[in-house]
Amino acid sequence: MTAAAVLAAGALVPLSVGSAQAAPTSAPALREVMLVGNNWEGTADVIKPGGDFGRIGRINIVPDKVERLARIYTNPVNLAVYLGIRATAGEGHDQLVDDLYSTPDGRSVVASRPSFGDVVSIDLATGKVNWRFAVSGYRSDHMAVSPDGTKVAVSASLGNTVHVLDIDTGSQLGRFSTGDKPHENIWTEGGKYIWNMSIGNVETALDAPWLDWAKGDRHITVTDASTFEVVRTIDMRERLDAFGRKDLSNSVRPAVFSPDFSKLYFQVSYFNGFLEYDVATDRITRVRTLPKNPATSDDRTTFVNDSRHHGMSMNPDGSKLCIAGTMDDYATVVDRDSLRQGPLVTASKPYWATVSGDGRACVISESGADQVTAIDFATGEKVASVPVGDHPQRVRLARIPADWSSPAG
Repeated sequence: MTAAAVLAAGALVPLSVGSAQAAPTSAPALREVMLVGNNWEGTADVIKPGGDFGRIGRINIVPDKVERLARIYTNPVNLAVYLGIRATAGEGHDQLVDDLYSTPDGRSVVASRPSFGDVVSIDLATGKVNWRFAVSGYRSDHMAVSPDGTKVAVSASLGNTVHVLDIDTGSQLGRFSTGDKPHENIWTEGGKYIWNMSIGNVETALDAPWLDWAKGDRHITVTDASTFEVVRTIDMRERLDAFGRKDLSNSVRPAVFSPDFSKLYFQVSYFNGFLEYDVATDRITRVRTLPKNPATSDDRTTFVNDSRHHGMSMNPDGSKLCIAGTMDDYATVVDRDSLRQGPLVTASKPYWATVSGDGRACVISESGADQVTAIDFATGEKVASVPVGDHPQRVRLARIPADWSSPAG
């Protein structure tokens, strides 16, 4: 079976689940940090959550790499998927860390590893794997942690499934089905619901508008986080059509809610901009097209995994949005009321946007320059840039032991 055939096949049989770690006996003093997942390198840089955003240390997210590769290369189906990921979503590289969070006690970091098709917990004291959960379909993707920090939802992008795991033990608490290629996950209303956005078959080159049907079933799945029953599905296709934007894809990429969860702001495939969706009225209310970089080709097949813009965040009071213009090589802060953009901050393939620990800055990952950059929400100007590892993507706030240090720190 070819790698392409396996990638197109969807759900496959999951691997075995690892054993849980022993419960800790005492809680260490914790400090807030930011974790930067270096996807092609298999590491996570630990940086300060504000100020100069200086680097504190580095975590090896693939301490079991030799063992995992040995298992992959002796399983023909697993090998086909592994090589297919490298050739498509990985842009010729292994995808070794996609998303990552700390556990509530700060002792471990939990990360999704797309090329290994799993989620693992890494003990920060020993550097060893506490537990491993193999997702359905052999590829893990974006995650989201519950507001209380005890559960993590992970997209199994080839299994069209979201697994919800106990963050301390790795045991599966529940799962639910999604559209094709589940991607972003967001917990809403204090952890009552999980919203999942499926993006469809972004690994293909069938990007012409008349071939949109080939991208598969793309919709938002809203699930009860207690029962794991689907309570609502939202296909943005009909909402976009009603808004007069039949030209835009219904593949919802990164998204962020307003603080009261009344509005959803989201990016879609191929589009240099974002949209606003009113949850109560179930309709799109506004769209903002952002500038194109003259040096960026309009050839859709050149966009990384169909995403022209990929990454957005909102400051704590909900007044500003931060947008990562991935293929246009900039990031910008947008006023939420007027949708006016601020300065275009030059950035090399920015792939994610999050919020600093004090809420004052937007922090983007520059995957093309191997650095993270902080942009002041108030002024829209660059504050600092910090070198990190190879191809940074997800950046997350975390809490780890105050006295932690790494050999590479």
